[in-house]
Amino acid sequence: MTTAAVLFDLDGTILDTNELIIRSFLHALRGVTPPEFGREHIIPHMGKPLKDQLRHFTGRDDVDDLLAAYREYNLREHDALVKPFPHVAEVLERLKAAGLKIGVVTTEMRLTASRGMKLAGIDGFMDAVVAFDDVEHPKPHPEPVLKALEALDVRPERALMVGDSPADMQSALAAGAVPVGVAWSLKGERVLLETGARHIIHDMRDLYELAGLERRTP
Repeated sequence: MTTAAVLFDLDGTILDTNELIIRSFLHALRGVTPPEFGREHIIPHMGKPLKDQLRHFTGRDDVDDLLAAYREYNLREHDALVKPFPHVAEVLERLKAAGLKIGVVTTEMRLTASRGMKLAGIDGFMDAVVAFDDVEHPKPHPEPVLKALEALDVRPERALMVGDSPADMQSALAAGAVPVGVAWSLKGERVLLETGARHIIHDMRDLYELAGLERRTP
């Protein structure tokens, strides 16, 4: 079946926000988690809603103070640490020129998601953006993917959902879209395959073939 739309997770998929996220957690959790707590504890949970992660790391139910500390650091350091992964703008431009619809499905708040896309110069390519504050049930629930596809007027089986986390793969599967994992995920290819990825791309330009377009030579 012909691909009509490509949905993307944002953080860790098309925007390299990994270092920003890890540093934001370490800043917010300083003095709260044990001294040995580090990035190896954070990485497996990246991609989940922020409050869920903070609750998991601390065992606390009320994490509003930690959330505020995370967001303060994240916004302050955002522009210095965020950049697109290689070939993102090129691929989005070509997919769009070929008539495919493009969307973002993220567990980021809309404010920071919009800021990241604008900083990377890719906000103009998006036909739909579904952020954390747009849904009742975030990924891995199917709601965000289904909401994006409804906005694009595309059937799930005609859409690719590209992401770097198990939550992306699970949300795509539950919605009936095709889950595509990225090999540059900090979680590793195996985790993505184990949670449902039908394809793994090692270069953003690998999407051309999956979308039915011819891969151009570099």
